[in-house]
Amino acid sequence: MAFIDYYKTLGVNKNATQDDIKKAYRKLARKMHPDLNPDDKEAHHKFQELNEANEVLSDPEKRAKYDKYGEHWKNGEEYEKYEQARQQQQNSQRAYSSGGFSGSDFGEGEDFSDFFQSMFGGGGGGFSSSSRGRSSGKFKGQDLHAELQLSLHEAAETHQRTLDINNKKVRITIPAGVYDGQQIKLKGYGTEGHNGGPNGDLYITFIIPEDAHLKRSGDDLKTTVKIDMYTALLGGDVELKTLSGSVKLKVKPETANASTVRLKGKGFPVYKKEGQSGDLYVTFNVQLPKNLSEKQKELLKEMQKS
Repeated sequence: MAFIDYYKTLGVNKNATQDDIKKAYRKLARKMHPDLNPDDKEAHHKFQELNEANEVLSDPEKRAKYDKYGEHWKNGEEYEKYEQARQQQQNSQRAYSSGGFSGSDFGEGEDFSDFFQSMFGGGGGGFSSSSRGRSSGKFKGQDLHAELQLSLHEAAETHQRTLDINNKKVRITIPAGVYDGQQIKLKGYGTEGHNGGPNGDLYITFIIPEDAHLKRSGDDLKTTVKIDMYTALLGGDVELKTLSGSVKLKVKPETANASTVRLKGKGFPVYKKEGQSGDLYVTFNVQLPKNLSEKQKELLKEMQKS
């Protein structure tokens, strides 16, 4: 498999902050999501590449290894040992050819290819991820990726889900407040490790489509409610849909069109902070009456004159 530049995949530079990486991933993941491109194989492939790039660059430890070892980041320490041994052999060969070498650093009867074979299970040809399957050493199993779609209301409540992973039923608890594009890791639920190495991990990405009535902005929610001209002028009550159900909202007299009120604590739960929620912002959309009768028109003219 050709080397994939994760920074290029996400469209960021190597100095990008974690916030830059998160924003870039969420923007591109929405664009390439399979639900929006059901018949586009290229979009599906790019979506997988985005998930892979985000998995590495959003994890500071993995990102540091990737920056140091590049395409060999998964087995960086082993690769570094290989490079050191290769350099050592080259130095030894140079010393031997100049008459200053009287023995092998690898022991009698052992050369560099033997060392490479014992370390990576292959000979020559350079280090690659495919050598993992032939190696006599311990290696971590492959990581797996999955998506889990939640409605806005489901994401607002802590609840449990049962997933079928490698023919095993796994119950997970989803904390209230997860966001669209957020990724969590289930350690050890990937494929089995090699030669007694640890299992890979399972990365679950949450997909939360937009709600028809409530739009999320961080931990806050926004909604628009229609009111007629008479309620806007004289005041009254209007029914409003919130995460906890429908409530009555009092409209003050002389409420202007596009004006906004804030309902404190009626927004989205803050992730992993029990009892804390954002606010709900309600914008009023004043609806003007249509098909006025002659009497209604006369009354409005009288109001206009006064």
